[in-house]
Amino acid sequence: MLEINEEIIRLVDKAIEEDLVGGIDVTSVATIPEGMESVAKFVAKAEGVIAGIEIAELVMKRCGVAGFEALRSDGDSLKRGDLIATASGDTRSILLAERTALNFMTHLSGIATLTSRWVSAVAGTKAKIRDTRKTTPGLRTLEKYAVRLGGGVNHRFTLSEQALIKDNHIAASGSLTNAFASIRREFPDIEVEVEVDNLDQLREALGCGATLIMLDNMDLEMTIQAVKITAGQARLESSGGLSLENARAYAMSGVDFLAVGALTHSAPAMDISLDISDSNSPSKGSK
Repeated sequence: MLEINEEIIRLVDKAIEEDLVGGIDVTSVATIPEGMESVAKFVAKAEGVIAGIEIAELVMKRCGVAGFEALRSDGDSLKRGDLIATASGDTRSILLAERTALNFMTHLSGIATLTSRWVSAVAGTKAKIRDTRKTTPGLRTLEKYAVRLGGGVNHRFTLSEQALIKDNHIAASGSLTNAFASIRREFPDIEVEVEVDNLDQLREALGCGATLIMLDNMDLEMTIQAVKITAGQARLESSGGLSLENARAYAMSGVDFLAVGALTHSAPAMDISLDISDSNSPSKGSK
């Protein structure tokens, strides 16, 4: 379940404000009588894993929509035509909220759906599908939530919770060994992951005592060699050059994680619609 905190409320309010820079929804004001009430249905237009129902509800409430009923839960698998939720209340308010609610829901559902495909691709192996920090600015909490709904696991959220030694850190420190020692000296209790792009670096990382190593852009043959060299001394994470087509082969090599940036930076939106199904016009003469 998603915790709706102040950060998320501010994010939703900012998204709503983007539609209200000019002050009003001119189309709805011109075409919909004041006081009209409607029921609108969120409907899946494609198969996928739903995410963002609670965000859609929050958007509706922040726009003044009185009623919202969730008929499915985040993480549910949907078929085309499945009813997800209904919103009821002032018609103008529903249409004000429509695009923002759908933007969140379709985007997050796309991430959950793509993640589930990757998870299915490696089913039966020990490998877990893991996300990255390649997230949309401002949306990291929600996007990583969607990854979990799809069956994936999260890498670090922030730069402070875990160290990850990459090529630029190695270049600036003079060597992988220097970089690792510096982190251990400054932050002795923090988890350290080391990125390596060849087998010599892998051996150096193991010699430092690294227990989590990222294999950067290693082909399958080199990955298999890396697993043999490591021999269980560290957890291994494959990163780069991965696809749904080759994911299973990499997973079967014996690595522990597949790091997939595409989960958050390239997931196609899931097709979901919001359709007005019933309206109650105000009494004659109202505007």
